[in-house]
Amino acid sequence: MKQIVGVADMKVSNNPLESIITYSLGSCIGLVIYDPAVKVGGILHYMLPESSIDREKAAARPYMFADSGIPRLFKTAYKLGAVKHRIKVYAAGGAEILDQKGFFNIGRRNYMALKKMFFKNNVMIDKQDVGGNINRTVRIEIATGDIYVKTSGSKEVRI
Repeated sequence: MKQIVGVADMKVSNNPLESIITYSLGSCIGLVIYDPAVKVGGILHYMLPESSIDREKAAARPYMFADSGIPRLFKTAYKLGAVKHRIKVYAAGGAEILDQKGFFNIGRRNYMALKKMFFKNNVMIDKQDVGGNINRTVRIEIATGDIYVKTSGSKEVRI
């Protein structure tokens, strides 16, 4: 069974029969977390670094922003039994797809928001595939914690 995470969305599961996938990560970040002890995993697909640019939109769609979506991803996983120090973290995306000259740097700013929040909260990224100018699709298998990434024009690979 496959759960699909849309843009500005999040899914967390402890069902070993499920996989969670998010498509077309460009400048967005796909943040994948997994606690192997309790087999709880999730993906957040956020678009922008700071909710302060639009408080109203952030209240309605908290998963759109790094600073409001990331804490919700972790808290939802904790409710299913995940523990912070056991959680494995994988980040993908943060590319400059439409902005290859780097004028807006949305991808880089999204990634820096993640790094800043993780630094403050003593969370390490275990693996990542960020930057460049390619789209990525990310999937996690809840039963195993295996993470797969597919880039445009290539086959899906296990990380």
